[in-house]
Amino acid sequence: MALEPSSLVLPDFGRNPVEFLREVRVELKKVVWPTKKEVMRMTILIVIVSILTGAFVGGLDFLFTKLFQLAI
Repeated sequence: MALEPSSLVLPDFGRNPVEFLREVRVELKKVVWPTKKEVMRMTILIVIVSILTGAFVGGLDFLFTKLFQLAI
């Protein structure tokens, strides 16, 4: 599903930058920021998943290398 250029809404920085910054501030107040505990848990999860994925891809690479060497 590709976005059409006509469907994109770009901010109008040039017309009134002060109003734009006010709107940014209002929107940032609506953001629900994660707690330190949530950030730590998600960071640890991402590191573990990255290590497991790397080990899996590395294992496949090793396996295919050995199979290719046997074929030659």
